Amino acid sequence: MKTLASVQKYIVKNYFYYYLFRFSAALGQEVFYITFLPFTHWNIDPYLSRRLVIIWVLVMYIGQMAKDILKWPRPFSPPVVKLEKRVIAEYGMPSTHAMAATTISFTLLISTMDRYQYPFVLGLLTAVVFSTLVCLSRVYTGMHTVLDVLGGILVTAVLIVLTYPAWTLIDRLDSASPLFPVCVIVVPFFLCYNYPVSDCYSPTRADTTTILAAGAGVTLGFWINHFFQLVSAPGESLPVIQNIPPLTTDMVVLGLTKFVVGIVLILLVRQLVQNLSLQVLYSWFKVVTRNKEARRRLEIEVPYKFVTYTSVGICATTFVPMLHRFLGLL
Repeated sequence: MKTLASVQKYIVKNYFYYYLFRFSAALGQEVFYITFLPFTHWNIDPYLSRRLVIIWVLVMYIGQMAKDILKWPRPFSPPVVKLEKRVIAEYGMPSTHAMAATTISFTLLISTMDRYQYPFVLGLLTAVVFSTLVCLSRVYTGMHTVLDVLGGILVTAVLIVLTYPAWTLIDRLDSASPLFPVCVIVVPFFLCYNYPVSDCYSPTRADTTTILAAGAGVTLGFWINHFFQLVSAPGESLPVIQNIPPLTTDMVVLGLTKFVVGIVLILLVRQLVQNLSLQVLYSWFKVVTRNKEARRRLEIEVPYKFVTYTSVGICATTFVPMLHRFLGLL
């Protein structure tokens, strides 16, 4: 698959649509999920965050893998103008942005409609608008065809329907056997290491490893919390109707403080573990330090990404809440 060296030059004729869809595209990228999912865990409901992460990981793994199996090219340019550079090297079908947005919005809707009291129509409208904006942004930015987007939505809908009966089982993963952590680490790592081989390098394998590792870390973190009784377990998955409290200044300040503290700790852990794991792998495989090309080698990319983001997941679910408690933020 051929890649473009740089993003094409273009003239913006409608700045409203340009910024709307560039912003909407960002809602389907890593920067959104690395902030929204932890925020949900620390400030809204750990029960919801656990379910969101696990369903998101499952859907994204299937979507990422399907791309490198089907190997359908992205829209040709010209005639389209591609506004993003990083993912140009990836294949197009299905749109994982569409899959992620649909997964997050509708899993959140299904999981909250029997847990919190709010107008269902408002929740449904929010889910539809969020998903639609992200999906349309992929066509606007020239990164996907309409068929790619529809394929992503369809695959996600099928996966949600098929997995829904097992959601209550997912909610009890933290109380599994002492051997559960081994499976949580070994199975995702095996899937990452045996990811479909592409004709040329693309960030798909690295992104998939990041996603699976984060999911493994979050799941392992919940198990650690339950097994060692470090923090209070999330509420049961049985219907618990709760009124959504009105926002107050104190609530906003507390939420933002918890978020900033948590993100800072996560970034520190991420940088520390990444540097350490790369140094160990470079030394083990006798690779020149700071060799960016070496990071793309299977035996280096998958282990360092997996260790780094598994640590991030554990940190977000175990150590950040402990720090919040220590600082009196809980």
